[in-house]
Amino acid sequence: MTTSSGTTTSIREATPEDAAALAGVHVRSWQAAYRDLLPGPYLDSLDPEERAAVWRDRLTAPDRPTVLLATEADGRVVAFSCLRAWPGEEPEEPEESGSSHASHGPDGTDGTDGTDGTDGTDGTDGTDGTDGTDGTDALDPTTTAELAALYALPEVWGTGVGRSLLAASTEVLVTAGFRTAVLWVFTDNTRGRRFYEAAGWRPDGRAVHDVTGGRELEELRYRRELFD
Repeated sequence: MTTSSGTTTSIREATPEDAAALAGVHVRSWQAAYRDLLPGPYLDSLDPEERAAVWRDRLTAPDRPTVLLATEADGRVVAFSCLRAWPGEEPEEPEESGSSHASHGPDGTDGTDGTDGTDGTDGTDGTDGTDGTDGTDALDPTTTAELAALYALPEVWGTGVGRSLLAASTEVLVTAGFRTAVLWVFTDNTRGRRFYEAAGWRPDGRAVHDVTGGRELEELRYRRELFD
């Protein structure tokens, strides 16, 4: 695809060798997207090498998630998404998808977290907080997937990279046979929420509270039906 800035990007699946590049996007997107949500010292302390080790482990695990990369013509990774079957539990560690958190962490999309305006979702990944519903969860783990993360470098926010990556991620889930997708996004991540809502995602009434960097934040779960 050609972005609004005239740059050509393509989307492919990540390999363990991409761990360092993933980590760089992950950390930089958190630091830019969540500067007003999380303490500065916490964001400044994020270590790309530590995050790279986490991604390397994930990408070599037997039950590894599907990770899609958006790359420029020279091969530079500028955004990524992380997809997995719904684990049937609340986020384990803040990564925002887009936040998209799809998830909770670094992302940004179209002006928000690290992708074309969202969030994040690594939107998920972490909380031991409280749930704002009656405690029941009607999601079927056999047909529900999670957009666990969607992050992009700040310099590509608003160029369409995030939208294209979100669309490609949705196509992968449909092809895999999932019927519903969910993600977690910080309640105060207004731009991220707008990004997901523009793509048809809606809050489903479930919320959790998580402490990240010493600050308690609320996350909302968003849902989208993949087959109308």
